[in-house]
Amino acid sequence: MGTDAPRTAKHRWGKIVAGILVGVLVLAGAAVGLGWWTVQRSFPQTSGFLDVTGLDEPVTVTRDDAGVPRIRADTDHDLFFAQGFVHAQDRFWEMDFRRHVTAGRLAELFGESMVGTDSFVRTLDWRGVAQAEYEALDEPTKAIYDAYADGVNAYLETRSGADLSLEYAVLGLQNPGYSPEPWNAVDSIAWLKAMAWDLRSNLEDEIDRALLATALPPEEVARLHPGFDMAGMPTIMGGSPVPVAAPASTGTVEPIDSVDSDAADASGSASETSADAAPALAELRATLDAMPELLGRAGNEIGSNSWVVSGSLTDTGKPILANDPHLGPAMPSIWAQMSLACSAIDDDCHYDVSGYTFSGLPGVIIGHNARIAWGFTNLGPDVADLYLERVTGDEYELDGAMQPLTVRRETIEVAGGDPQTIEVRSTARGPLVTGISGDFEQVAVGESEAHGEGDLQLSLQWTALTPGSTPQAIFALNRAQNWDEFRSAAALFEVPSQNLIYADVDGNIGYQAPGEIPIRLTGDGTVPLAGWTSENGWSGTVPFEQLPSMTNPASGYIVTANNAVAADGPMLTKDWDLGYRARAIDARIQALIATGEKISADELADIQLDTTDANAQSFLPVIEGLDLDGDAARGQALLDDWDGHADVDSPEAAYFAVFWKTVLDRMFRDLPEGTRPAGGDRWFTVVDTLLDEPDSQWWTDPDTDATGRDAVIAASLAAAWTEASDRLGSNPDRWSWGKLHTLTLTNQSFGVSGIGPIEWLFNRGPYEVGGGSAVPDAIAWDARVGYEVDWVPSMRMIVDLANFDRSEWINLTGASGHAFNPHYDDQAPLWQRGELRPWAFTQKAADAASDESLVLRPAG
Repeated sequence: MGTDAPRTAKHRWGKIVAGILVGVLVLAGAAVGLGWWTVQRSFPQTSGFLDVTGLDEPVTVTRDDAGVPRIRADTDHDLFFAQGFVHAQDRFWEMDFRRHVTAGRLAELFGESMVGTDSFVRTLDWRGVAQAEYEALDEPTKAIYDAYADGVNAYLETRSGADLSLEYAVLGLQNPGYSPEPWNAVDSIAWLKAMAWDLRSNLEDEIDRALLATALPPEEVARLHPGFDMAGMPTIMGGSPVPVAAPASTGTVEPIDSVDSDAADASGSASETSADAAPALAELRATLDAMPELLGRAGNEIGSNSWVVSGSLTDTGKPILANDPHLGPAMPSIWAQMSLACSAIDDDCHYDVSGYTFSGLPGVIIGHNARIAWGFTNLGPDVADLYLERVTGDEYELDGAMQPLTVRRETIEVAGGDPQTIEVRSTARGPLVTGISGDFEQVAVGESEAHGEGDLQLSLQWTALTPGSTPQAIFALNRAQNWDEFRSAAALFEVPSQNLIYADVDGNIGYQAPGEIPIRLTGDGTVPLAGWTSENGWSGTVPFEQLPSMTNPASGYIVTANNAVAADGPMLTKDWDLGYRARAIDARIQALIATGEKISADELADIQLDTTDANAQSFLPVIEGLDLDGDAARGQALLDDWDGHADVDSPEAAYFAVFWKTVLDRMFRDLPEGTRPAGGDRWFTVVDTLLDEPDSQWWTDPDTDATGRDAVIAASLAAAWTEASDRLGSNPDRWSWGKLHTLTLTNQSFGVSGIGPIEWLFNRGPYEVGGGSAVPDAIAWDARVGYEVDWVPSMRMIVDLANFDRSEWINLTGASGHAFNPHYDDQAPLWQRGELRPWAFTQKAADAASDESLVLRPAG
């Protein structure tokens, strides 16, 4: 399986810092003496007074005992100026690194090994789209972004190099001439494009289906990509939504190898088949695997849970809202907790909001203000399509005629090397995402060199490549005071599309699906289509008023877990999360209602820690009924009384995970490279269906020549017992899932260097954890790679609309981005144990929780 496993960040970044090992060893040695001063010198001042150029009035920044800041100011300008200043205090390296990713400028930091990644980002032109979005902003919104940037730069004026962050000391060993440039508003907005990229819906599924079609008949491709069970799994809208008019969209799925040759090719030659497209698809798959993962590796485990329960069902008489977005783990956490409070809400200052922010971006992304609360999960609509293009030189074919590609040139600056120039080529639909210059270690396209004669290449049409209004949505959301204002804010939130849940102090709860979602002329977005005919493409986007929305459902609660929204309405995607998390959460809430007792916030918080493994519960009755001997029988006996919960201390969960990985490997090893199973909801459904087909050809074990369901399961149980014993010891009573299932909090840049001393500086862990893939406590793992954690609940929050000061929250790591700062990882052990921290909101509660206070004074 090694060649099929996704390239890890460690592999991608290994070349970056190979040349600085000697310097790092010197740095590590210095830690015994002067090294501690080197580490601490970047810690920010968090108490007393600081004179800052650019403020109009004094601003107070208090921090609680976890270092979480609360900013209090008299004007919007000073509030967001101070937010930029504080973000830079805590996490400027993270901000600087991210902006280099989003601008395609990593090679400026790390050298030639990053040219390939930069080339792909330049091809997508995140920075150019962000620039256009900034220029289109209304003046009040533009002023917020500018004030935030001024605050960042005010901090940069006071520090440089290792005084900013320890990472700059390490970078200086390889790239001593680097100095960060001033921050600007486009740096902030470009981060929204990175969010959209990592939450980009089903692009990998499109590629996967096309690659599978080269080896399997259509019915087996469909089997390996099952659809959402509308009858058996809960939908967000409860199964009986108000009918919504479907957009005018015609046609059926028309994969590349079934496009009518007369319509697709005026010259009369045959259209390309899926097999012809395979090299281009494999190239793009390799490129996607090589991209930096700012929110986490794309895939079905990129999701989230959220639910909101009406006050009619709670012990407070007001709604309670829960949210835990599932993203890739990072050090520091993707989120930065913060409160933004005006001294008084008036014409000069409009905000009193608290929640989770992104360093580098003004405003609060998820949280609450004094009247409403909201949460996000990924809606996951299909907003990106691939087209196979017939390219000759700088032209592409469309409706039988050759059209000129749009060509622009980009220069990539390279640390320690010469600048490199690339060509970005685009059709009318979007950029060509194959045949890009830059070393991606890619598969060649077809038989010809890039830009040669008769290439088959892929173009990408994606909503995020068109400038939109999302940069304005954040502030409209932060200011919203009621459902109508919340929906108006949601209408601006175009990319990435999210499930928005809502609650307010008046007792209302609601759901809104926003976003730019395409209407297709043909097809359903599940496979790449022929680009050489104008019959394929988009005719527009679904109007906001036709997107799913509801308030105060009769059930008294709303659950979103990336499951399907409704059985009817506009077509959003064919690739939903298949609903195991949603079903488990829904069942827990219904069980609480059935007791007849009012539901507490603690009971709802417990649902976030639910480790029910639906996959195990499907297998257990089958395993119990088998006649086994030897190690397989030992495994059967171990699982005999297991309740199917993936708890951290469970021997059964550890053994079952090894068994599940073994089954997937053996049954699906012969699938085309790049398509083998990672586990998760999709493969739960595939194998669950096969459990009812014991004689299916899929029940084949190449290692033992076993065939048939029972024989393959028996062989896998025996092999899993051997592996578990090798890994965990011979006594199963001492096995535990947490010993296999560990989380290492990894710095996104130097933490994946492959060099021990560097990784020791920036990484933390490993932490033993429970949970798993497609369970509510979604601490997920990739069965192609191992048992280590790949996706996590990146934060958890419970908002009490009866009293915001009774709300609770936790971050994955800590408030600080400075290695060895007390708040670098202080929340991680609490997160590991499933604990939450108090979340003070009102001024009185914030004052009582204050541990430090810093006053920023206007200089002069």
